[in-house]
Amino acid sequence: MQVECVLPSRSQLGEGAVWDDRGQALWWVDIKAGLIHRTEESGANITFDFGEPVGCFAIREQGGMVVAAKSGFWLFDPDTGERSELTDPEADLPGNRFNDGTTDMQGRFWAGTMKDDGGPPAPQGAFYRMDPDFSVTKWKDGIFTTNGLAFSPDGRTMYFSDSNPDVRTIWAADYDTDTGSPGEPRVFFDTRVVPGRPDGGTVDADGCYWQAGVGGWQLYRITPDGTVDMTIDMPVERPTKPMWGGANLDILYVTSIGAADDPKQPEAGSLFAVTGTGCQGVPQARFPG
Repeated sequence: MQVECVLPSRSQLGEGAVWDDRGQALWWVDIKAGLIHRTEESGANITFDFGEPVGCFAIREQGGMVVAAKSGFWLFDPDTGERSELTDPEADLPGNRFNDGTTDMQGRFWAGTMKDDGGPPAPQGAFYRMDPDFSVTKWKDGIFTTNGLAFSPDGRTMYFSDSNPDVRTIWAADYDTDTGSPGEPRVFFDTRVVPGRPDGGTVDADGCYWQAGVGGWQLYRITPDGTVDMTIDMPVERPTKPMWGGANLDILYVTSIGAADDPKQPEAGSLFAVTGTGCQGVPQARFPG
């Protein structure tokens, strides 16, 4: 295996990676800076300024994207810069912002929130589902740092996590693909047995879950029965979001958090590509609305 820095971006908080299989490019965000990046395999990169912290997004079937940002859900067209507000489900929580998100296999957009106002952590984050008609449903609250959203290849298992150091757990839930409703969560993996806490996640074609081990300098491949069967050392302490890309979906891109001139990790905040894993991802569904 090889880990390569493909874009020395030095982001404040790189996250939210999504592979565009039609455009053959990786889209991802720098949450704190409010930037959305489009990076090609060659390393060519275009940056779009969203104008506020942006946690995650989903590429739309009709063009552009749905963005989950500091002030709620938006439509955004990177080509024109046009943005249209949809709804803010947490207007009563000004200290919160959106964080991690993904689409299920039918294209419904899932995104989670977290408290990020500079004060002590508090379990006031929640997960939300946006359906194709742009209606929003709150599913689960009481989360410190919503993270790790991913779906099994058959779409029938939903994964999510809480990155808080006192929680650091990944859960799985049976998922009704017809209604978009998760069942009762069960503990899938307790990350206290590995150095890294759970951050962003994705799945591969074999149904294994890939965890970015934030704070642990590593990535982990976890089998459906909750066993770590592969560990990849990273050149940065805080990898954040893995996402499969490339023409064959066999390149594992990884975003990361910056580290303010830490000599031990000069590439912190950059975008990385892991090759030679012997694994492939599954296509990311587009939001149909």
